[in-house]
Amino acid sequence: MNRTTLFLYGLFLWTVPLTAQQKLLIPMDLDQTDHLRAYGIAYWALSRGVEVDWLLNYRGGSFMMPYQPFVETECRIRGVSSVALDGNRAAAVYAEVQDEANNTDVVRLEKAPKIAVYVPPNFQPWDDAVTLALEYAQIPYDKVWDEEVLKGKLYEYDWLHLHHEDFTGQYGKFYAQFNSSPWYIQQVAVNEAMAKQLGYKKVSELKKAVVRAIKDYVGNGGFMFAMCSATDTYDIALAAEATDICDVMYDGDPPDPDCQEKLDYSKTFAFTDFKLVMNPLEYEYSDIDMTPALGGRPDNDYFTLFDFSAKYDPVPTMLVQDHVNVVPGFLGQTTAFRKSLIKKSVIILGEKKGTEEVKYLHGNYGRGTFTWYGGHDPEDYQHLVGDPPTDLTLYKNSPGYRLILNNVLFPAAKKKQQKT
Repeated sequence: MNRTTLFLYGLFLWTVPLTAQQKLLIPMDLDQTDHLRAYGIAYWALSRGVEVDWLLNYRGGSFMMPYQPFVETECRIRGVSSVALDGNRAAAVYAEVQDEANNTDVVRLEKAPKIAVYVPPNFQPWDDAVTLALEYAQIPYDKVWDEEVLKGKLYEYDWLHLHHEDFTGQYGKFYAQFNSSPWYIQQVAVNEAMAKQLGYKKVSELKKAVVRAIKDYVGNGGFMFAMCSATDTYDIALAAEATDICDVMYDGDPPDPDCQEKLDYSKTFAFTDFKLVMNPLEYEYSDIDMTPALGGRPDNDYFTLFDFSAKYDPVPTMLVQDHVNVVPGFLGQTTAFRKSLIKKSVIILGEKKGTEEVKYLHGNYGRGTFTWYGGHDPEDYQHLVGDPPTDLTLYKNSPGYRLILNNVLFPAAKKKQQKT
């Protein structure tokens, strides 16, 4: 080997480590042009075998990955801000994030999680904030409903989302206002047909079987995220497994007069000691929900995210990553959760300070987790039946929608933090 060849070979050995240290930073603070699609870039990179580090509490929960020109190009195509860092600058960022004096840390995202969204056949995409977020961020998902859940299909997925489903079998308690509306009649028909197909006499009994199957899925390591009425009605259905809480217009016979006393709170995920709303014409399930009776005031409705230790509490820290810590509130059939009815084992992630209102919570069951978020649409303060879909191109930096997408990436994280 001559001197020139030796020099070029030595230059190659010297440049390879430097190139390997180059990183692409996707900032998630106010410098980010499109926070929601930034999550989509992280997911897209993972799906192509690119390792992604989540820099917790660093510039709004930024993402860092090995520099790849095709990822940088994709960022430009999707309108996502990114910064190429040389080896020295990248090392300095990691050193800062992993400094014991700072409430920051690194979580390695291992793979793109496979996502299922629980929706009925007559589902409209704009009625579910999560499907809006997934489609805007260009994150793929599959739809599942009762048949797939009861046949064990959930175990093909890492993450399950439920939105404004009513697991009590009362069709959202919309009877008083909408029982003659075509969409309500169709909803009843679709649910009753599915119950009959699967061998159940009542929709309420079918939904009890579904919540049990989801509970088993979570217990075996699944990740469940729910919003709006899929939160409290899920726990109500678990607690009411051995009794009938539905009135005659919902299931053909009156409820058990002792149903309140027969509730078993030991079976629930998040709530305890709640009282049912037994009036079948009242648009409310129980005293868990804290939706204002006459609506709310969007100019005076905010909730605050808790600040967790990134190094010692990485899971809740991931779930509250945002570029702000005070987030605008929004209503839903279930808007917020009454703090006094939340089990002590549950972690409160966000609340309206000075009130009983908890907006965002997280807990463990078996080997899996559940995260519940009150409200219907983070950028539509009071979403009504028939309202037009939210255009997320107008809300690409929505802090409320960011919390949803934190949950989408959360299952991608390694069980233990990996230092870089």
